[in-house]
Amino acid sequence: MVALPTLPVSGNLLERGLRGLVGVWRGIAGGDETGQIGREGALGQKDVERLRHLFSECLEARGGEVSARARAAALGRLYLGLTDEGKRAFLQTLANGFSADAAELDKAIAEVQSAPDPVSRHKAERKLRLALTPPRQRLLTQFTALPQGVKFLVDLRADAFRFKKDAPELAILDADLEDLFVAWFDVGFLELQRITWNSPAALLEKLIAYEAVHAIESWDDLRNRLDSDRRCYAFFHPRMPLEPLIFVEVALVKGIAGNVQALLDQSSPVLDPREADTAIFYSISNTQVGLRGISFGNFLIKRVVDDLSRELPHLKQFSTLSPIPGFCKWLNEAIAQGTPDLVSADAREKLREALGKRFSKGMLPSLLKDNSWVDNPPLAEAMKPVLLRLCARYLLTAQERGRPRDPVARFHLSNGATVHRLNWLGDRSKNGMTQSAGIMVNYLYRLDDIDQNHERFQRDGTIAASSEVRRLAAL
Repeated sequence: MVALPTLPVSGNLLERGLRGLVGVWRGIAGGDETGQIGREGALGQKDVERLRHLFSECLEARGGEVSARARAAALGRLYLGLTDEGKRAFLQTLANGFSADAAELDKAIAEVQSAPDPVSRHKAERKLRLALTPPRQRLLTQFTALPQGVKFLVDLRADAFRFKKDAPELAILDADLEDLFVAWFDVGFLELQRITWNSPAALLEKLIAYEAVHAIESWDDLRNRLDSDRRCYAFFHPRMPLEPLIFVEVALVKGIAGNVQALLDQSSPVLDPREADTAIFYSISNTQVGLRGISFGNFLIKRVVDDLSRELPHLKQFSTLSPIPGFCKWLNEAIAQGTPDLVSADAREKLREALGKRFSKGMLPSLLKDNSWVDNPPLAEAMKPVLLRLCARYLLTAQERGRPRDPVARFHLSNGATVHRLNWLGDRSKNGMTQSAGIMVNYLYRLDDIDQNHERFQRDGTIAASSEVRRLAAL
């Protein structure tokens, strides 16, 4: 259900946005000095020296706010016109200079340590905070005065993250931007909006581009997902009004759904929302790579539950229908490492009968790689108890740094959900079969248990799970 990797916006959509942005910023920048820099989209050594000089001029803030805004627009327009190689050089120039002044830091620290009274210490601490702020952070904040300037910075961080492997020093710039975004994108500043078929076309187009869990195949598919028995909610920042930061898709149904293809079937009848007793959260997509590390999902789920409870008070259950993205990878690793007790003697015998030959656990990876077993009823029936048991074990025991290895499980369990039910062949798409042998999981949000589950999970890693799932895992 939760998509941690973020899909990029489609090329045409991104190009249209950039063309419009460059045009607007050209008007703000007017005549500027950047026209002589990076003419071929790259930055040579002389270009880098000129760029460093322009950065310094921006920090000097000569000429007042209008001039500062023009300089920022000129730099932003320059950046958008560069190739990837040029952008990396631009970001490296910013990261390799304009750090906090070491001498000023030492002086401020000494003043804090030698402060004779609380008032003097408070003044010294404030001076230290200012000394700790690198000048490049002040330069970056100048872009916020521009139209779509916040979005520009979010995309700038996405670029820094993308280039970090070949330019490790960009981790500094990445961290600076993250520090700024933690404050700017505090959940208290975000607006929750319901997206409908009547929302602006530009926003609907972005939903199609950003959906990262269950691809939206067409406008008809999107319309189906926004019908009267469906809901879509997103968080927006006031400075990015048509850019959803994260969105969740919800189906209003009877009972807890276990198959995503059935849930998204465009030919299925529309249910009167007043007859639904369950809200199924079947897709959450983070949309902005540049906001990686800034958490919105837990707040989004809780806000949507509150809104749905007020709108439809007869809803009794709030559940997800979620993918299990790491299951098959974990299973292949467990087999390669010779982990014992993966397949019971009884299950091996049933698989031998279905295959017509001796079965060993080392055959599982090749069987799973070739999805033809799904269309072989005896073999699928023999595989079912094996894979469900192993999947339950994966969700309840596989860990990474003391927390569940599966990223979707980690997200929902930290929010206070319960691992409620595994669904055999709940997602027969290519991605679903590759990641989890088609198995999906319901995480149940019981309103009376959410806080307790969250606290126990945060305190000691306790995973809330139904007796059914625990029996499957033989725990």
